[in-house]
Amino acid sequence: MEGSFYATGKRKSSIARTWIKPGTGKIVINRRPLEEYFTIATAQSLLKQPLEVTNMLASVDIIVTVSGGGIQGQSGAIRHGIAKALTSMEPELRPALKKAGLMTRDSRVKERKKYGQKAARARYQFSKR
Repeated sequence: MEGSFYATGKRKSSIARTWIKPGTGKIVINRRPLEEYFTIATAQSLLKQPLEVTNMLASVDIIVTVSGGGIQGQSGAIRHGIAKALTSMEPELRPALKKAGLMTRDSRVKERKKYGQKAARARYQFSKR
């Protein structure tokens, strides 16, 4: 797209490809409006955080394709992608976004189950007698 800025955001197993261009504040996720895609208000407010920090909520249009993970992972991935795309659009926004902790990729993922155990850390019950 002409005049748009692209970034990729990741969180857990979700990957969000984000395009930002100057506009009126329209957010489209997987060809659906934000309110239709994320019905939970906390997920909506989470991905709007970078726009609220930079006061650009009504001045940019955002188009996102997101895949993998659940609601929280996807909204976190979109938030990361929006923050990265905003810095490529206007590099002077980076310090404000970094101070708010929006530029850092949240690398926490589910720990794998280990053999000889019930789960990642939970052991089978031990009986002495």
